[in-house]
Amino acid sequence: MNQTQPDPREFRSLRRFGGQVGASRRIGMGFVRARDLIARGLNRMGVTPNLLTFAGFAVTCGAGVCLAFGAGHHAPWSDVGPGIPASRWPLAAALFIFVAGALDMLDGALARVGGQSTRFGAVFDSITDRGSDAALCLGCAVHFAHRGNVTYVALSMLVLTNAFLVSYIKARAENVIEKCDAGYWQRGERIAAFLIAATAGHLTAALWLLAVSGFFTVLRRARHAAALLSDHGRPWEPTGRLRAIMIWRHPRGSLGYDLVTGTNIAFLIVAPTLWPWIGPAADPLERLLTTLAS
Repeated sequence: MNQTQPDPREFRSLRRFGGQVGASRRIGMGFVRARDLIARGLNRMGVTPNLLTFAGFAVTCGAGVCLAFGAGHHAPWSDVGPGIPASRWPLAAALFIFVAGALDMLDGALARVGGQSTRFGAVFDSITDRGSDAALCLGCAVHFAHRGNVTYVALSMLVLTNAFLVSYIKARAENVIEKCDAGYWQRGERIAAFLIAATAGHLTAALWLLAVSGFFTVLRRARHAAALLSDHGRPWEPTGRLRAIMIWRHPRGSLGYDLVTGTNIAFLIVAPTLWPWIGPAADPLERLLTTLAS
């Protein structure tokens, strides 16, 4: 493959979609070129994909430890209300997540450009991805369990459940069909949400977002798999004006995808300051349980 060209498999769904291209495609293509260039350098140094995969998992565990200490803290430059401690734990978690994300991008590229792909390598990558999901959610759950916040412990477990189900449906369905990657909240988007929320000191916003809207990705992927495995073998897709409205179904790299992503980023940054019930001091589930028990 020409070193100046991106992987032709990238953004395949965007080409099939035929919609308006967004800025994320140009940014993504730039990342693809940089990723493959770095991967070739690592290959010449003798680095193996499995080493990068394990390193990414270990770094994510470091992020999980930081979240266990400070998932409910706000960053020193942000403010989500009185009584919420400020610390650098969320920022430290963001740095770990950023490094882990970079390693996660490189391991597959290294395997491809260096001809180091193995059947176990893909399995090992999936295992560590699920372990990384667990590390981030467990860190949040430990922090809020220590604070006695029932709501955010439950949301942490819901986020983890959604992440596992999205990945499990894909893995199980692709035993019998070629591809099952429908839905917005794929792993890259989930990690980016944690990264942005940790940088802003608003981890609780990420838990709400991934617990609620992440469930709709589970449903969509399950329906997508069911349609592909049915007699007609074709999932429903909106057309015409309906497709223009349902921008959450637009593929990566499209203008609709960019709009959805921008909305999610805005929510992660400003939601806890606008709505106190999304902030770390809120515990609506505990109040509900207390009311029901009284």
